[in-house]
Amino acid sequence: MNEVLNNIITRRSVRAFTDEQIKDDDLQLILKAGIYAPSGMNRQSWRFTVVQNAQIIEKLENLIKTALGREKYNMYGCKTIIMLSNDRDNSNGLADCACALQNIFLAANSLGIGSCWINQLKTICDEPQIRSMLTQLEIPANHIVWGIAALGYPKANEPVKDRNMDVVKYF
Repeated sequence: MNEVLNNIITRRSVRAFTDEQIKDDDLQLILKAGIYAPSGMNRQSWRFTVVQNAQIIEKLENLIKTALGREKYNMYGCKTIIMLSNDRDNSNGLADCACALQNIFLAANSLGIGSCWINQLKTICDEPQIRSMLTQLEIPANHIVWGIAALGYPKANEPVKDRNMDVVKYF
C-alpha cells in the first residue's frame, strides 16, 4: 500500500502514554507538518503553543476539570501538548486548526508517536481562570484554543478499528 495512505489508515487516537518524552527532532518535524497545513486565504493566523512542563500540563488539566465539572478529566498522561489557537474573528479559524491538527497527528504516527485530539478548551477559553492560564502561555486574548494535540509514545499498540464505509454515497 502507498506509504501515505498506510499512515492515514493506521493512525488512531492514543489515550495511554509511556513516561518517555518525545525527542526534540521529532517534535520539530511534527510542528513543521502542522505549520504546512492549509489555512483559509493562507492567513496562517494560528498559534502553536507547545507545553512539555508536567506541572503546567497538570495545572491546565485541573483548570479544565474544574471549569467543566468533570471529576475524572485528564490528558491521558501525555508528556507533550500542542495547543492550536486562532483569532476568534477568523471565520476559518476552526478549519485551519483542524487541518493543522490532522497534519500533526499524521506526522506523529509516521514517527511512532501516539496522539489524541483534546477539544474541551474551545468552549471555556474565556472562563477567568482558564484565560489567565492561556495569557501566561502567551496565547492572545482574541484567540480560541480550537484543539490540543496530546503527544507521546503509546503504552500499547491497539488494533486499528475498521471504519464504517456506509457513510460513503455514490450518485
